[in-house]
Amino acid sequence: MITVPPIPYVPAHGLLQGKSVLITAAAGGGIGIAVARRCLEEGCRALFISDIHPRRLDEAVAALRQDHPQQAVHGKLANVAVEDDVQALVEEAERQLGGVDVLINNAGLGGSKRVVEMSDEEWHKVLDVTLTGTFRMTRAMLRKMQPRGRGAIVNNASVLGWRAQKEQAHYAAAKAGVMALTRCSALEAAEFGVRINAVSPSIVFHEHLRKSAPQELLQDLASREAFGRGAESWEIANVMVFLASDYSSYLVGEVIAASSQRA
Repeated sequence: MITVPPIPYVPAHGLLQGKSVLITAAAGGGIGIAVARRCLEEGCRALFISDIHPRRLDEAVAALRQDHPQQAVHGKLANVAVEDDVQALVEEAERQLGGVDVLINNAGLGGSKRVVEMSDEEWHKVLDVTLTGTFRMTRAMLRKMQPRGRGAIVNNASVLGWRAQKEQAHYAAAKAGVMALTRCSALEAAEFGVRINAVSPSIVFHEHLRKSAPQELLQDLASREAFGRGAESWEIANVMVFLASDYSSYLVGEVIAASSQRA
C-alpha cells in the first residue's frame, strides 16, 4: 500500500475578506474551531462563535483573539436545541457584527446505539440538536438575511446521510435530514439572493472523536478512504470557507462530499 504524505496546511487567499461570520458549536478541538480559525485567516472582518460549554467557549474566544488581534471575535453560550437561545444568539451576533454575512451550522450530536436498544429520548436528543437545531438557526438567520438580499449559510452534514453504518441510525437520519433541509431551504432562499449549501465529511480526526470512539473502529474507517487516512479538521474547514465565499456564487442546495465514501 502506498503511504500518502501529510497534506501541508493551505495558505489563506482572502476568500472571506470583509465578511462577518457566525459559527455554532465552535469551541473545542473539532471542525468548529478549525473553521473559526480559517475564517479569520481568510480575512473575515468579524467572527461570532457559540457553544454550550462555558470554559471551552471562553478559551476558544481568548485563543482566537490572541492569534488575530486585528479582527473582532465574539462568543456567546447557546444551545441550538433551545429556541430562546437561538433567537438570543442571532440577535446578539447581528448587533455585534453589524449584520451576519455567513452562518455556519456546525452544531451536531452523535452517539452509538443499536435501534433495538435505543430509547425515544436518545433518538430525539440527536435529532433535536443535529437536524432541528440546524433548522432553527437557518430559520432565524433567513429572517435577517432575506430582507438584505444577500448572505450564505453552510451546513455540516455527513456521509452517513448517504451511507449505512451500524449503531448510527439516529445520527444518520439526522444528517440525511440536514441534506434535505439544505436542498429545500436553498431553493426558497435563492429567491432572496441567499445561498445555502452543505459539506458532507467522512471521518475527521480530532480530539473529541479520538476520545469517544474505539481506536480499532477509527482505523478501520480511515483505511476505507482513498488516501487511507481520515481528514484533518482544517481540510473540512476549507470546503466550508469555499461554500461561504463568493467563489461558490452559483452553488445552490449542493451537498459536497469531502470524502471518497459518498455511498
